Amino acid sequence: MGMISEFKDFIAKGNAMDLAVGVIIGGAFGAIVNSLVSDVITPALLNPALKAAQVENLADLKTDGGILYGKFLAAIISFLVIAFVIFIMVKAINGMKKKEAPAPAAPAGPSQEELLTQIRDLLKNK
Repeated sequence: MGMISEFKDFIAKGNAMDLAVGVIIGGAFGAIVNSLVSDVITPALLNPALKAAQVENLADLKTDGGILYGKFLAAIISFLVIAFVIFIMVKAINGMKKKEAPAPAAPAGPSQEELLTQIRDLLKNK
């Protein structure tokens, strides 16, 4: 059981969680950027050149330069699913964190009125 509790403590630490979330979300967002460039921007730039070259077959245009909105949309949906799963995992791990014990109350000392009374009595006795 000791190793499991140590593992829970390690996972619950903010630094490990932040790093893991950053790496996973960064990788998923990278897939969106790659899809945007390879499936949308590049074909949009190539289409005029392919049309100018008078591509004979429309199927060639779709495979060689058509904008693939579906692949880009799939990358976005994949990112959203990954982000949601990470959100659920972080929420669960935060629930596993031990509630921190409240700080012990400061030792109760004499009140202000008691101190003033003591000062008054000391001054009377002089």
